[in-house]
Amino acid sequence: MGKIKVLVAVRPRMLSQLVKHTVARQPDMDVVRELIDPAELLRTLRSTDVEVVIATAGDADREPGLGSTLLAAYPHLKIMTLSETGATAMFYESGSPKKRIEEVGEESMLDAIRELMR
Repeated sequence: MGKIKVLVAVRPRMLSQLVKHTVARQPDMDVVRELIDPAELLRTLRSTDVEVVIATAGDADREPGLGSTLLAAYPHLKIMTLSETGATAMFYESGSPKKRIEEVGEESMLDAIRELMR
């Protein structure tokens, strides 16, 4: 099995860098692309082969505005939303209920990605 391909679309920049470096250090994951402008997300997905999108949502407890659109167009995607503070996180995938990560941290985030990709 190859590396899990991840696209990071997180703001603010400091949180994006933390997420990107956390994922990039994993031997089984690869940051394929980093976006600072969420408006580029749909356009980028058309030309980028990714499996997981990590994006910022104003309120991670709700599905991100793009979540339904992303899953409708790319049902294979796994989507993690982070609040802008990084304090809350949710996972979405087609055909499954959303999953809340109760204690957001490096280990819980990485474990959730790996679990969804099994």
